[in-house]
Amino acid sequence: MLLRLPFAIMLAALVSLALFFAMHYMISQGKGDINKTADYSVVDFVRLKHETETRVKKRVIPKKPPLPKEPPPPPELQVAKDDAVAMPKLQMDMPRLSVSGISGGPFVGAMGQGVGIGQGDSELIPLVKIAPRYPRRAALAGKEGWVKVEFTVTEMGTVTDVKVLDSKPRRLFDRAAKKAILKWKFKPRIVDGKPVARRAVQVIEFKLAREK
Repeated sequence: MLLRLPFAIMLAALVSLALFFAMHYMISQGKGDINKTADYSVVDFVRLKHETETRVKKRVIPKKPPLPKEPPPPPELQVAKDDAVAMPKLQMDMPRLSVSGISGGPFVGAMGQGVGIGQGDSELIPLVKIAPRYPRRAALAGKEGWVKVEFTVTEMGTVTDVKVLDSKPRRLFDRAAKKAILKWKFKPRIVDGKPVARRAVQVIEFKLAREK
């Protein structure tokens, strides 16, 4: 017990001396670095204020050009007037159309007498006659002719169911004759005091009037 205490004191003294020498060594080694002056470069940033100049561009409005004065009237052109050219008059002999037994327009042909068909028939009496229109092609060609048509006279005296039985020239006047006869009106046939329908035949002639 007595030996441990002096041994501990000696060990503590040795440790203290070791620490002292270590600290002294470290201090002596760092003296050179402390005396040295560190060279630091300082960069100074200076922010300059640039004044921005706003350029205002002035727009120059162009002056309106003066209105042009009224131009002088153009000179009158003197055009030589040509003498009127006398055109020769063409003389054409056009056929004149006659009306036989019917008053009406110029395109009319002569009408033939119609007779009824059937037992005990009396003469067919037309009450209204519409003149046929003379075909232009036939008139220009100076052609004449006739058409024989068969038709039905109704109880009212009107005409229906027209058929061409014969014609000369063939088909030249057929259409004009059929259109005309459909507009005719006849006296209806009376049987026992009542009008009845009947078949009838009519010849329509197409003739050109000749100048005397």
